[in-house]
Amino acid sequence: MNQKTLVEIIVNNEVKLSAQFIDNVTTRELISRMPFTIKMDNLYSREMCHRYGHGGLPVDDAKNRGYQIGDISYWPPMGSLVFLYEQNGEVFEQQPIGHIDSDVSFFNGVKSAEVTFQVKD
Repeated sequence: MNQKTLVEIIVNNEVKLSAQFIDNVTTRELISRMPFTIKMDNLYSREMCHRYGHGGLPVDDAKNRGYQIGDISYWPPMGSLVFLYEQNGEVFEQQPIGHIDSDVSFFNGVKSAEVTFQVKD
């Protein structure tokens, strides 16, 4: 199945982003929890991250791969849900979740944020 789910991401109750989640076991689990709000922290000047902890979400396609700016991924070793907003060419183990269609460059100036996820009508 190659179905995509439209998700609205709201940062600090003010910035609205539009994302497409691909269909896999990780995204199905996240969608089943929506709406939800988590705190995300800026790490490595390239990503916003929330750590669920190892085993926090199920995976079925985690492998080493690169990324594009705007990708949403899950890093299984630390159970990290991440938004990738800067490119450094790194390849790392990840389970793809989806892609933010909006401009994500503003994350560069954000230390931490309350982030709400909800399925778009």
